[in-house]
Amino acid sequence: MSDNLPPLREVIEQYDLRAKKSFGQNFLFDLNLTRKIARAVPHLTESSVFEVGPGPGGLTRALLMEGAAQLVSVEKDTRCIPALDDIKAAYDGVFNYHIGDALEANPAKLLDADKPRHIAANLPYNVGTILLTNWMTEKQWKPWYQSLTLMFQKEVAERIVAEPGSKAYGRLAVLCQWRSEARKLFDVPAQAFTPPPKVTSAIVQIVPTDPVLPELDVRRLERFTAAAFGQRRKMLRAALKSLNIDGTALLEMGGFKETVRAEELSVLEICQLAKLWQDNEGALKRN
Repeated sequence: MSDNLPPLREVIEQYDLRAKKSFGQNFLFDLNLTRKIARAVPHLTESSVFEVGPGPGGLTRALLMEGAAQLVSVEKDTRCIPALDDIKAAYDGVFNYHIGDALEANPAKLLDADKPRHIAANLPYNVGTILLTNWMTEKQWKPWYQSLTLMFQKEVAERIVAEPGSKAYGRLAVLCQWRSEARKLFDVPAQAFTPPPKVTSAIVQIVPTDPVLPELDVRRLERFTAAAFGQRRKMLRAALKSLNIDGTALLEMGGFKETVRAEELSVLEICQLAKLWQDNEGALKRN
């Protein structure tokens, strides 16, 4: 399916849309690649999709060409309005956009609640991890969205899907994996972008699941992982001093060696320790 709109390179020339570092912009022109990303969104033709940072509309148009039932985008760069208006005219009633900061947007209220809701985006590098963390730490779970299909720098993507014991394993892996399934779909080479970034990118898909420990409060896990992985060279008992607790006592309570480091523990084990801290904070406080 074609949208009968000009090629993206022509759109950028027509509206003088040069990518700006201040917006974390790198534009994807390859329609085969953007449509491959769009096809990865589950049940796209039945779904309402939220997109961050459409820019001139590369992924936007791919999502629409692949049949998204509804697409709502949030863009901070007002220069993109003419290009997005052209797309809106071509997909009247299906596509809409809002000018504003994605960090302040409430996508759940922008999308049709009667359809499955998903997030798909070539995230701006400068806010990608912040947005992901916000989506993964929503208090109500399962959340309003059914999946996230997102582009990150490859290094960040590997941190999301990392396994215990690997160099990439840390706080982000735990926050993403304790109540979701995360997998890397494919890499995107730097030369696919204009301007080409200095790093390879990758597409990650995250699907919410039941938490491994439903009684664990997400804010507790955030604080625990921030302390546990904040100083990777330290043993966990020492790293947990920032929580003002006796780390040795906590590890003993959980049946772990006092010499263990956070990166040696599985997601479940990290969550178990966080839950023990949650339930026994008073007894574990350092004098």
